Amino acid sequence: MLNSQVHRGYMPQQPQNVKFFQQLGQPQGHQVDQTMNHVQNNTGNNTVGGHSHSYSSGGLGNPSYPSPQHTSNGVTATLQNTSPHWQEQQTLIATSRGSSSPHHHARQAALSNKNSSQAQVTGGINPGAFQPLSVQHRKDGPPVEEKEVRKNDTGELERQDWKSLDLGGQGLRALSKSLFQYTFLDKLYINHNKLTMLPPAISRLKLLQLLDASGNQLTEVPPELGMLTNLKNLYLFDNQLTTLPNELGSLYHLEVLGVEGNPLQSDLKEVMIKDGSRGVILNLRESMQVSLPPTERDWIILDDSSRSGAKSEADKFQVLCYNILCDKYATQNMYGYSPSWALSWDYRKDLIRNQLIESNADVICLQEVDMENFNEYFMPELAREEYKGAFYPKSRAKTMNETEKKSVDGCATFFKSTKFSLLEKQIVDFSSAALNREDMKKTADIYNRVMPKDNIAVITFLENKITGSRLIVANVHIYWDPQYRDVKLVQVGILMEDITKYADQWAKSFPNRARSPGDTGPLQPAINYSSGSQIPLIICGDFNSIADSGVYELLSRGSVANNHDDLQGRTYGNFTRDGMSHPFPLKSGYSNIGELDFTNYTPGFTGVIDYIWYTTSNLNVTGLMGNVDKEYLARVPGFPNMHFPSDHILLQTEFQVKPRKEPIAKPPPPDFGNLPRKS
Repeated sequence: MLNSQVHRGYMPQQPQNVKFFQQLGQPQGHQVDQTMNHVQNNTGNNTVGGHSHSYSSGGLGNPSYPSPQHTSNGVTATLQNTSPHWQEQQTLIATSRGSSSPHHHARQAALSNKNSSQAQVTGGINPGAFQPLSVQHRKDGPPVEEKEVRKNDTGELERQDWKSLDLGGQGLRALSKSLFQYTFLDKLYINHNKLTMLPPAISRLKLLQLLDASGNQLTEVPPELGMLTNLKNLYLFDNQLTTLPNELGSLYHLEVLGVEGNPLQSDLKEVMIKDGSRGVILNLRESMQVSLPPTERDWIILDDSSRSGAKSEADKFQVLCYNILCDKYATQNMYGYSPSWALSWDYRKDLIRNQLIESNADVICLQEVDMENFNEYFMPELAREEYKGAFYPKSRAKTMNETEKKSVDGCATFFKSTKFSLLEKQIVDFSSAALNREDMKKTADIYNRVMPKDNIAVITFLENKITGSRLIVANVHIYWDPQYRDVKLVQVGILMEDITKYADQWAKSFPNRARSPGDTGPLQPAINYSSGSQIPLIICGDFNSIADSGVYELLSRGSVANNHDDLQGRTYGNFTRDGMSHPFPLKSGYSNIGELDFTNYTPGFTGVIDYIWYTTSNLNVTGLMGNVDKEYLARVPGFPNMHFPSDHILLQTEFQVKPRKEPIAKPPPPDFGNLPRKS
């Protein structure tokens, strides 16, 4: 040990003008960085166990024996000799062959550490300084690299003094399953053994930055290796590999892929010679084909005991919530583990449309819908399915011209026009609302932290055309950055204040039922709600907040204290003087099953941040959409991909309006008449 810290039948249109493996067509080209910085071991700076040292090659240098030639396939010797990428392979394989002795890398670390107070393990091939995943992949809660903490039986954090493991040169024929419990490892050396395969369980070591499996007898590598998206160095020198699985294309952080000394297919070797390691990974990623989709998510029935009859069914409705990932945010820089064709809007929008239509939900709440696609795509497409919609863009659109506005995203709420009528709609602009509050507008935190964020919410007031019951639906997208937990809480606090205000107004307004088309008769009286809290309420959205947050506490418990951790050190008027509260008995629909495994799935963050909240006083949850197939996820490092068009998954819940408890009229007092008294 080293001291160390869905849609079947839809095929994408293949892009053009890039050289792919012969059997995989001709997708489009990408500019590939032709420079590789990891040929020598003299620049590494991986900190290990609080010590660092420089690696000494021990005089290995570049051995004079020739590199084996496995191909006679049109890849000319001249091309190989002049390619800087293949020269890099030659240099690295020479160093690799010089590390075949038992525990070579551990010994080198110990040697370098002998006269140094700070030790650094480089293991002969410089893994380089690893940069953490972009914070843009994180929503709330700890990033993925901080989740791999170990606790003892008392819940205390265990000290972890080593993160690298050297099993090289041991003659191993198999790897123990217990090895893959060491999920804290960032470097693993299993080189120069007698391994014929790598177990799929290696995918559990998600923090690996370096994996060296050189000098074994591997004839293939498992597709699950593509789950190790933190890898920057993957060494497979001197094995029996003829090809690589396309899943390795997900290794978008990979800088060095060592494959010399393998009888590689000519097309794969040619890509390596011409474009280097990154070119190979790019080609593997772009040549991914649309595979079989996962099994459909289960529909979980929570309550099938409701009374039968037409009125019972009329009181039921289904709500869908979905952050669809706006086109301008779906970049290769953000989602480099996905092929470009799967990120393209032309591909994704059809998957999204199909999901919405197949859901047949009565109310659809979408986030990250831009104005152009709302007007020109979703409105026409969903209108064919008898939906109507309400949309507001983020507040930045106020300062833009008509052309610029088209790309601004916001929240869109659709409803089945055969089921509901729209009585009124409102927008909540969190920035403006905060500035207009007398208790907040003079505080620095409002100007510096809340005002620059242009998130909004859309509130719609609906009426059931059959039963006459009313329904408030709030659709919101809360700010994303985990460094602004206070802003998230303030935004939700403002949202709940506005919902309370509008609900009270609407309880007193609209005394009559909405008129149906063609109805010329007298208006029917509406259901009477004595207060806003009596109106059924649904709050959907991407809250960018985990269950252990002030946002979740405010919604689920009805209040947060003025000294909540998320507000510490901030000044937000009455919110930080008196705390926050609301009058609605809210519950997350999915809390009935303990929440989903995740609603946002990326290599940098996997967790629940989307919710459908409902008022328990007048609504019951009768069913909901379950989790994504776990077997499918075993080979998928993150969304979006060919089957899931967003980094979020859709949430769908069925509700039933509870029967109203009308007050029972008191009987009149008994009248005993003028009965004579007893003497």
